[in-house]
Amino acid sequence: MHAVPPLLPRLLPRDALAVDVLDAARTLLGSVLVASTTDGEVAVRLVEVEAYRGADDPASHSYRGRTPRNAVMWGPAGHLYVYFVYGMHYCANVVCLTDGVPGAVLLRAGEVIGGLDAARHRRPTARADAELARGPARLAAVLGLDRSCNAVDLTDPRSPVRLLRGQPVPPAAIRTGPRVGVAVAEDTPWRFWVDGSPAVSPYRRGSKAARTAGAAGAARAAGAAGAAGAAGQTA
Repeated sequence: MHAVPPLLPRLLPRDALAVDVLDAARTLLGSVLVASTTDGEVAVRLVEVEAYRGADDPASHSYRGRTPRNAVMWGPAGHLYVYFVYGMHYCANVVCLTDGVPGAVLLRAGEVIGGLDAARHRRPTARADAELARGPARLAAVLGLDRSCNAVDLTDPRSPVRLLRGQPVPPAAIRTGPRVGVAVAEDTPWRFWVDGSPAVSPYRRGSKAARTAGAAGAARAAGAAGAAGAAGQTA
């Protein structure tokens, strides 16, 4: 009798992400991001995300047009957009919308569900496991993401970073509210999170300095801890 091979985890298909960023944001909640690096593999269940469109969203990196830094935002969907912010942190986004139309969803927070020892090693200052990936910069750090991961295909089973289907989050458990720490369009309610998850980051409205002089200067004044929890795409 032949042994039954284990079931392979199901990747989230590209067409599930080639939709409007608001729909993609809801789809991403509950999905699992897995990153395999030389020092271990970590899996994070996404519990907080933030949507950014292109030409009609002044808070988006793609608002003023295509550059070498943001080119991956133009698609195709399902790729990872990683950027460096405040001169000290990386943040990760999932590219959405149809090919040639810019848009992405910032991954704000997650619950570590695999590779806990590696996650703790990468975030030794976390006081509890719920804090390991609470905030976009911390999430990227726990997964070991940097600019070398920019543009990787999350839908490719051979990719070092993969996006898997998770347990769907019931619509009644999804909450929405303003985006965190952005310099413009700060009241746009395009942040989505799983109600009751201890890993969801606290809301921090962009300061007056951020709204008038830009989020980067305000975040540097606030310090690295605040930046790690509040970094948005306007940086």
